[in-house]
Amino acid sequence: MATEYGGGGDPVRSLALLWRTQDGPSSGRRGRSDLGVDRIVRAGIEIADADGLAALSMRKVADHLGVGTMSLYTYVPGKAELIDVMLDTAYGETARPEPGTTGWRDQVTRIARENWALYHRHPWMLQVATGRAVLGPNAIAKYDYELTALTGLGLTDVEVDAALSLVLGHAEAAARRAVEAMLVEQRSGMTDEQWWRAHAPLLGQLMDPQRYPTATRIGAAAGEAHGSALDPEHAFEFGLQRILDGIEALIAQR
Repeated sequence: MATEYGGGGDPVRSLALLWRTQDGPSSGRRGRSDLGVDRIVRAGIEIADADGLAALSMRKVADHLGVGTMSLYTYVPGKAELIDVMLDTAYGETARPEPGTTGWRDQVTRIARENWALYHRHPWMLQVATGRAVLGPNAIAKYDYELTALTGLGLTDVEVDAALSLVLGHAEAAARRAVEAMLVEQRSGMTDEQWWRAHAPLLGQLMDPQRYPTATRIGAAAGEAHGSALDPEHAFEFGLQRILDGIEALIAQR
């Protein structure tokens, strides 16, 4: 569940920060020469990476940088605008090899895995609802690059956009489940395998294989294969390939 919303601040100020049309002290105020939007944003990302988005505040960023809180407002209006720039900065991390060097399916697979890895590096991104995000240069460049993998295949522009959204949505959802599983393990002190081993005997007493034959058989097979009820990475890769199969079928229809 998202705890913050992209584009929740002043859109004019967010756009100025994202596109760096104003990177110096605002309103004519003099700021510290060693501060700037980039350094403040990097500190925000470091805090969110370490402790989650709930730990992020302008005061925490100021403490992290060893400056007074008010000095940050010379460069960044507030937390909402800071999150907008943090997101855009993270989007700039995805690798973008020269398009066209491999087939479209390999390119889209790489794109999906890049997004999966991005969410694992910055799990706090999953806490930001981006439906109304203010678009910065890295977000636009990422979108433009990823669309290219699906163009020239006979799909309409709307179909290209929908296909890419399907792939990226799957990567995000799968990463969310993977991150949640990691958090559960950290907070409980037990791996999935340990948890299921502890609960399996009781479940075995309560669950009648004669009444639930399919669930018993398939659940046992999946548990043996994954060491738990679910392997998030397997689910991601399996789902991705099935999505690509569907896009391939749509291309063939064209």
